[in-house]
Amino acid sequence: MTRSPTDSHIQAWARLIRASQRVLGAVEADLKAAGFPPLAWYDVLLELRRAEQHRLRPLDIEARLLLAQHNVSRLVDRLEKAGYVQRAPCAEDGRGQMVVLTDGGADLLRRMWPAYAAAIEAHVGTKLSVEEADQLAQLLAPLTASG
Repeated sequence: MTRSPTDSHIQAWARLIRASQRVLGAVEADLKAAGFPPLAWYDVLLELRRAEQHRLRPLDIEARLLLAQHNVSRLVDRLEKAGYVQRAPCAEDGRGQMVVLTDGGADLLRRMWPAYAAAIEAHVGTKLSVEEADQLAQLLAPLTASG
C-alpha cells in the first residue's frame, strides 16, 4: 500500500517549488539586467571548467545539470555559436564528441560571477541568516541526493 503525503509534506513541497521559482526568476532577471545570458549558460560553462581538461561529453553535461538531452544539444549549439565552447572528437569513441570550454567561455564565467554572486546575496543572503542557510542546506540535502 502506498503511503499518502502528510499535509506537512505537501506544504513543504509547495513552498520549495514556489521559493525555487521566485528566487531563480529573480536571479535570472538580475543577470539579464546586467547584460548576461541565462543562468543555464553559466552552469554549463562552470561544469566544463570543473571537468578534467575543461571538457565533457554531452551526456555528462546532461547528467551533471539534470537536463534533457535535446535541451543540452540546443544549449551547446547556442554556446558554440557564441564562441564559449567548441566541439572536439572524443578520443575514446570516434563517433562521440566532447564539449570544450574556450577562453571566451572562461572569460564569461569570470565576468558573470560578480553579478551572479550579488543576485544570490540579494535574493537569499538578505533573507536568511548564515545559520538559517546552513539549516536549509542540511534540510535539502536528502532531497538532492541521488537515488
